[in-house]
Amino acid sequence: MWRKVSWPIVGLIVFLLASIAWAQAGHVYVVPSQTSLEAIAQETFGDAKYAPAIMRATNSKHLVDPSFLSINSLTMGIPAGAKLLIPDRTWAEAFIAFWDPNRPEDLFGGGKLVVGSWWTAGGEAEGLNALFEIYDEHYPDVQIVNATIAGGAGFAFRAVIKPRLIAGNPPDTFQLHAGLEVEGYSPETYLMPLDKLYEIEGWDKVLPKDLLDLLVYKGHYWGVPVNIHRANVLWYDKAVFEKYSLTPPKNWDEFFTICEKLKAEGIVPFVMGNTGGWEAAHLFETILISTLGAEGYKGLWTGDTPWTSEGVTKALEILKKILGYVNSDYSAHSWDTVLEYIAAGKGAMNVMGDWAMGWFLGKGVDVGWAPVPGTQGIFDALSDTFCLPKLAPHPINALGWLEVCGSKEGQIAFNTRKGSIPARTDLTAEEKAQFNPYLRSCMEDFARDAIVPSVIHGAAAIESWVTDFKDAINLFLVTKDVAGTQKALVEAAETALAAMK
Repeated sequence: MWRKVSWPIVGLIVFLLASIAWAQAGHVYVVPSQTSLEAIAQETFGDAKYAPAIMRATNSKHLVDPSFLSINSLTMGIPAGAKLLIPDRTWAEAFIAFWDPNRPEDLFGGGKLVVGSWWTAGGEAEGLNALFEIYDEHYPDVQIVNATIAGGAGFAFRAVIKPRLIAGNPPDTFQLHAGLEVEGYSPETYLMPLDKLYEIEGWDKVLPKDLLDLLVYKGHYWGVPVNIHRANVLWYDKAVFEKYSLTPPKNWDEFFTICEKLKAEGIVPFVMGNTGGWEAAHLFETILISTLGAEGYKGLWTGDTPWTSEGVTKALEILKKILGYVNSDYSAHSWDTVLEYIAAGKGAMNVMGDWAMGWFLGKGVDVGWAPVPGTQGIFDALSDTFCLPKLAPHPINALGWLEVCGSKEGQIAFNTRKGSIPARTDLTAEEKAQFNPYLRSCMEDFARDAIVPSVIHGAAAIESWVTDFKDAINLFLVTKDVAGTQKALVEAAETALAAMK
């Protein structure tokens, strides 16, 4: 059985890299007289051992072009006039390097690619579809299965995917955030390290160091990034701000002055959703950055900054005050549905990651943006990646997906729709020009700002700590108890830091 076979990762990756181009690099061979695959391999490659590679290449081609022969076994007689695809030698050598005669299905091509993610809304769904389209161009014989599970930030998704990993029934690839989120999946047991793929693709040369550092866990790369998101963005209704002669607030005093003015005009000053249970914690994360600064915030997750500090107290007090200006039905809205307030001109401001830009673009809403008050010069970063489960049912197809995710072509197509920026740093000026003004400004900020890791989106802390952090803020929405919540955050940090030793 496939799940008992441990293929060398190098062989798989070499096959992947060659497979994208093999259909173009190979050549058509019309059989002059009845013969065998081994004889054709001897003639075209100088070695009969390449017969299985010819069979796989031809069968894959047959699935999209029936004029090519369908070969049902290695010993089948090949009739005169049959059209075969002789693959590129590099592809053929890679295939032979890992081919197992006990897996005859490897000779027939096609199959499925099951992609797990939580991208179901607006620009994120459009971005995912753009990746699917590119993959289909490279692998037209593969059936893509979009296995999405709704729920922003992936909390619902992770609850479903972990039992599948443990049961040995994972999708072929699935989404996870760069950073310590991978710890929750026990990667040494369930995921394939991708170090060699990084080396062959040269991703370690074109991805920023801050991101590469986030991607490494216990000495290995476990996911291929498709983007970089910014979490600390204040979105505002440009029409409302122009009507009342407002400018984006640079600090919290200015923010609350704006809130008072808009409240008096019957406009919801700040809109927030929280049906996902993470949105309020996302907001609080950005407030912590504003009160502690980049190094102080990062120190919260390493033990260098105490959770008893005045900056944490101040952040909770700011959040408490914000709650006096939010929509009363915030518990009934998700991050995206609450943006309808802004689209309708009934709400003025919102703090959310720049995936919100994808939503606004899809709705045709003209919004302004600025750093969350007090976070100028700081970039609260997260990145979406895709991994390769060890027991992926179709690992070759999954590796093809990872290559598309890490490619320039894939990242440009995905991010222009998603509302994020490519993880790659080697885009030309012409390629950057394909992005909207916000995303171009985001690229500039990422290159010069201090980078801090998002906690609610899996980069800064282990999963149990993220959960405790989120739960403490959700309880705070009800109690408004600054001292009690800070105590809970202190205890959560002590527990998590002890577990990480």
